[in-house]
Amino acid sequence: MPASHGYGTPNAHSPLAPINFTRREPGPTEIAVEILYCGVCHSDLHMARNEWGQSIYPLVPGHEIVGRVSAIGGKVTKFKAGQIAAIGVIVDSCRKCGPCKRDQENYCDEGPTLTYAATDRVDGSITMGGYSNNYVVDERFAHTVPANLDLAAVAPLLCAGITTYSPLRHWKVGPGMKVGIVGLGGLGHMALKFAHSFGAHTVQFTTNLRKKEDALKLGADEVVLSTDEAAMKAHTNSFDFILDAVSAPHSVDAYTALLKQDATMCLVGLPDKPPAVSIFNLIGRRISVAGSMIGGMPETQEMLDYCGEHNIVSEVEVIPIQKINEAFERMLKQDVKYRFVIDMSSLG
Repeated sequence: MPASHGYGTPNAHSPLAPINFTRREPGPTEIAVEILYCGVCHSDLHMARNEWGQSIYPLVPGHEIVGRVSAIGGKVTKFKAGQIAAIGVIVDSCRKCGPCKRDQENYCDEGPTLTYAATDRVDGSITMGGYSNNYVVDERFAHTVPANLDLAAVAPLLCAGITTYSPLRHWKVGPGMKVGIVGLGGLGHMALKFAHSFGAHTVQFTTNLRKKEDALKLGADEVVLSTDEAAMKAHTNSFDFILDAVSAPHSVDAYTALLKQDATMCLVGLPDKPPAVSIFNLIGRRISVAGSMIGGMPETQEMLDYCGEHNIVSEVEVIPIQKINEAFERMLKQDVKYRFVIDMSSLG
């Protein structure tokens, strides 16, 4: 079995530190990947500290993976050794339920297998994530990467990218629509880039006007300070769609009031407390509040190809693995523009 090493934690209270473990040899339809870069998602911090109550230890985080194929199984057709491959939030599913047959493995009825802290469907081991030197995955759950994109900046597309691309596509965001983006962090800045690229009139909501210049550079047509009651009221009943990418507790009602009749607000952030929603805001204009989670495998590939065609990547700060605990603390303070990415060559 391949020797693996990375950074992980034995429990919810310890910092990430070097850890050794093993992965299985790639099966007939699987590939082994030498990891080059891994993005740092806020959910990595939640999981490392068991803030959602579903972590399994020892835990090696990381689900925004870009690497080079080092070995392939005998029946692999999608990849060759030496090719760049990307791996996202899920690495398997039941493959037989309705969502899986519709290429929406992210909504698998039995639950998809997560890249880390989950039970592997193949051998029953616990999956270990991308803060490590290698990964083994079925080719169905790996993606090709356009050659023109910076690989470090590609890594966050595997979570932040597809998490925002998928709902914008599902609700058919495009020209002639007014779209709001709530939050300008790891998720929000990708939502802003995509909504602008799709041709919508895009309004960025933020609690910090110091982000206004960045928002305009990233594609916002307007920037609204969400704590300014008059500025918010000026947009009442005017939005076709709002994507909420905030992972901290906040008021949803402030934004449902801005939607047109039959419009939708979609939540993709993961606050540790459930949002409260006023039913009166919803029934007055038949408004919907919805949610969305990453995307299926074909849609993820579609997103990567779109990014290649339009030269869209995440804004990143590349760090060595030895600074991961510092990065977690900075992430809590929103001290990152806009996604940390680990250069795995620092692992040694």
